[in-house]
Amino acid sequence: MTDEMLAVAKENQARSGISNAEFLKGHIETIPLLDSTIDVIISNCVINLSADKDRVLQEGYRVRKPGGRFAISDIVLPRALPPSVFYQKTV
Repeated sequence: MTDEMLAVAKENQARSGISNAEFLKGHIETIPLLDSTIDVIISNCVINLSADKDRVLQEGYRVRKPGGRFAISDIVLPRALPPSVFYQKTV
């Protein structure tokens, strides 16, 4: 989503010696790709940041090739986090 995120992804790609991956700048609710063009989608703690999770999943399945994979690792909470998690006093 940001130039900084893309730079880190490309550094990790180079360090790992991976040549068959591509990174695009955009928003997960409107993936800038044609239908049925992606073999594998990996989402690691991204979908929880979207306000329109249904749209994210629709887009993922739209761009995924038939028989392709869609792997999701994310945060799921059965209840809201307490304010103390967000607001910590510093001394």
